[in-house]
Amino acid sequence: MVRFQKYLSLLFVCVAVLTSGKLWAWGPTGHDAIAYIAECNLTPKAQKVLRGILDGHSLVYYSSWMDNLRSIPAYDTTSTWHYANVDEGYTYATMPKNARGDVVRAVQQIVEVLHDKSLNDSIRNTYTKFLIHLVGDLHCPMHAGRLSDRGGNDHPVRFFGRPTNLHAVWDSDLIEAARKWNYTEWQQQLDICSKKEQQQMAAGRPEEWFDETVSAAKSIYESTPVNSNLSYDYVFFNTPVVERQILRAGYRLARLLNEIYG
Repeated sequence: MVRFQKYLSLLFVCVAVLTSGKLWAWGPTGHDAIAYIAECNLTPKAQKVLRGILDGHSLVYYSSWMDNLRSIPAYDTTSTWHYANVDEGYTYATMPKNARGDVVRAVQQIVEVLHDKSLNDSIRNTYTKFLIHLVGDLHCPMHAGRLSDRGGNDHPVRFFGRPTNLHAVWDSDLIEAARKWNYTEWQQQLDICSKKEQQQMAAGRPEEWFDETVSAAKSIYESTPVNSNLSYDYVFFNTPVVERQILRAGYRLARLLNEIYG
């Protein structure tokens, strides 16, 4: 933990320019929707504290921030934090771990560090922006995809006749085809649960949440053979999965931030 904290302490000072990332888990719309659902469920105290930490910006402003860092050398070590591969026949617990880290361990460690009240404000800013993004990645099914096909990147399919791969479909294509909503509309349509339902959905630990994502990925592989031609029926049957994972991520991000800052 000390080593992790020292690494991130140095990391925040290295950011001067943002460049475009190659992959966007959920795409910007999905990450924005998750961040906005979380923002709408923060305590008043957490909202106020976070505005200060994030220099007056909202959670949405930084929802895809971490994807924009992929080409910056100082952040190269964080490239594996966006996912955790789980091959067929394995669980997250039994799958050999990536020595460079993964999304589950990153979320666990960042949450632990953010509970440190003595943390420098600039470092806290960086950690918080990491958390906003990575809780979204934790719930994206192909970010729990197999190592054998690089999380679906080597799993070719066609989406409405266009050659692509399973990872790209679940990162961006499916969410954009499912609903023509902006992030505020995603929140308005999905964030309708009672307080009790929200609490039940937000309960648990990051590793348990990721087990749900692994289960979703397993079902997706089973229903999407290599070279499948995906069309309207695929979008119809999988839209509820997208909605469920986005809502879970939003409520869980809100819970973590409320525990840290509320």
